[in-house]
Parts: sequence; C-alpha cells; structure tokens
Amino acid sequence: MTNQESYIDLRCIGCGAFLQTDHPKERGYTPNSAYQKGLETGDLYCQRCFKLRHYNTLDKVQMTAQEFLMSLNQLAEKDALIVNVVDVFDLAGSLLPGLQRFAGNNPIVLVANKVDLLPSSVKENKLIAWMKRYLKSQGIKVVGIFLTSAKKYRQMDELLDFINAHRKGRDVYVIGVTNVGKSTLINSLLKSRGLEGDVITTSYFPGTTLDVIEIPLDDHSKLLDTPGVIQEGQMTSLLEAKALAQVLPKKMAKPRTYQLNPGQTLFLGGLARFDFEGMKRSGVTVYLSNALDIHRRKTEGADAFYQKHLGSLLTPPMGRQADWPELRRHAFTLKEAQDLAIAGLGWIYCPAASRVAVYVPKGIDVILRQPLI
Repeated sequence: MTNQESYIDLRCIGCGAFLQTDHPKERGYTPNSAYQKGLETGDLYCQRCFKLRHYNTLDKVQMTAQEFLMSLNQLAEKDALIVNVVDVFDLAGSLLPGLQRFAGNNPIVLVANKVDLLPSSVKENKLIAWMKRYLKSQGIKVVGIFLTSAKKYRQMDELLDFINAHRKGRDVYVIGVTNVGKSTLINSLLKSRGLEGDVITTSYFPGTTLDVIEIPLDDHSKLLDTPGVIQEGQMTSLLEAKALAQVLPKKMAKPRTYQLNPGQTLFLGGLARFDFEGMKRSGVTVYLSNALDIHRRKTEGADAFYQKHLGSLLTPPMGRQADWPELRRHAFTLKEAQDLAIAGLGWIYCPAASRVAVYVPKGIDVILRQPLI
C-alpha cells in the first residue's frame, strides 16, 4: 500500500484536498514529517496551505474549471440548503451564472459579503431592494438576503440562526466564485459557534480551496465549503497576487467624481479605459479600490498614451506584460442614468443623456444596470 492510499480519508483542513506524501507537485502533498506532526497536533495542512498561511506564497497545482464545477453540478440532486456568497461590491461579476440550475429545488440563501466596502451613503433597505430587482432579472429566487462583513463579523449570529432555522436537518452547501470572502465567512461563522482560529485557508489568491471541506453541524448533517469557481469574465481572473491585492478593496470605497467634457478619458490603472463622448459636460463617479490610480486626459492620443505607459504609470498590470490582452471597446448611448459595471473591478455611475465607451480586455464582462447609489 502506498502512502497516498493509506491517507485516502485524511483531508487538508485548509483546502479540503486529500493528503498524500508521494507527489510534491500534486494537490494534497505534505512531507511525511509534517504529516506525522499534524497527527499529533491536529493541524493537518498540505504543504501548499502551510506556505499560504505562514508565508503568503502559493504553490501552483493543476485544477481545471471543469473540476471546480463538478461539485456544483451535483447540488440539484441533493436535499440541501444552498448558501451562495457574493461580493456586494461586484454583484454582477460574482453571482454564479446558472445558480438556479445548480440549486434545483433546494432553497437558496444569498449572502452579500463585504458590505463594509460600500460607501456609507448606501442605505441597507435600498440595497436589499436593489438586489431583489437584480435577482429577479436573473431568474433567481431566494429565501433570504443577508448583508454581511465576514471580516467585521457583521450579521454572523443572525445568518447562523437563519441557516439553522431553515436547514431542517439538511446539509448546508456554501458556494461562490473566488475572492468573495467565502472561506473568511465560514471561519467567522465557526467563531460564532465558539471555535477559535481560522480553519479554512484565506488569501488574495484565487481558488485557494481545492476540494469540498466538510464541517459537522450535528450528528447527522454538515456544512460543506465547496471550491471557489474562477469566473473568466472577471478582471481578477487575469491578475497575479500582487495586482489582486491592489484591485480588491480593503476599505470603504471613496467615490471619485469627475466633471468630464466630451472628448475626455479616464484610465483605471492599466486595466480599463473610459471615454466620455458626449453629449455635454457632465459628472461621472467611479467606485473602485482606493489603491487603484485613475488618470484623466484627452481622448485624442489616448491609444498611444496607453501603449507607452502600460505597466509603468498605468498599473496594474505590473511591468511590461507582453501577454496582457488587447483592450476591446464597448460603446453605449444612455437615455437614463445607469451604472456601468466592470466585472471584478468596480463600476462607474454615468448620467442620463450621455454617450460613453469603455475598453476592457477581451472576455471581461461589462454590465449596464440600474444605479446602486
């Protein structure tokens, strides 16, 4: 019997991968000495999660998008309560496409995490009403909406009480795309139950949970943390860890308002470009991570400016990235005021009766929606 076979029922408590000591480049690897020590202490982490927790470095392992989705494809066949965690700062980009299909007839609780990142002018009742309209437009039915901040423990007790009241002896599946704070949320829920320390691995790296992590709720049911699905339509899917730390907001976003004349441009770092093409001088407001610089200039010559300064003045991306995708133009003529959301980045409030264009890398989603603020 090989080492891998003898450890077949033991999982890393950080990412859920099966532990093994034979193949250092495959998921679940841990040196035998670390495994033996983990048996004594109860801290059974793979080498990947150990490095992530203690050194914030990430070993690459092979895992396809199909593997990420395998666990979700089975949800409709189960009798369970589904908790879908989204990033309220990036609702359109983080809401799982096909959520209702994945859930089947199972009830869905929507957890809008990172609410502490929204400007203080956003009122809770207005935000919930806005989210209900958006969910209805996507054909998604939920039994509850919670506005949470896992880092600040906002609504953790209330959410846990709601889950216990609605699961009715069933398992609870927590699902979500990467970088929505799903593992942080579960760690916060565990602390609400009196468990100390972060059990599940959390970081700025996308997809740090590799397999389903099972946490007992009682003698007959459990909470299951599923792998985070990487959304290829999100800007964050293109970024390395250093850039992610700059793009993902850490504090409440400060609205940045610009009075633009027709023929003026805003560069959002080197990630995206916004052209104001008319009809008259108007104010636009940008909601992004405070760490991301915005550069304003004339639209004339903007192409050459971008090519010259990408990776230096216009960052992220960091440095001259030959493989950075070419920007694609999306043009809109707006009769009413709307938000122009860039998945995985933020949004721009655009006034009524305006003509605008946004440039983003090919494949990144751009969404028009009713204004949040």
